[in-house]
Amino acid sequence: MATYECDNCGMAVNATCAKCDEPLMDDTLNLDDGNMVQISKCPNGHGKIKSPMCCGSDMNCAI
Repeated sequence: MATYECDNCGMAVNATCAKCDEPLMDDTLNLDDGNMVQISKCPNGHGKIKSPMCCGSDMNCAI
């Protein structure tokens, strides 16, 4: 399971898919402009979300 943690305050979150209750997996999305965005996605294909934010910044996930 992907665990996202705030580099500033140490807050951490785990997330699961509401449709199948499976833990979301860490992944990246490659944008057309060449940038990469860290995301969490359902392993069963139910969708993906941008990584959570805390203290005004994206939370990081160590794989």
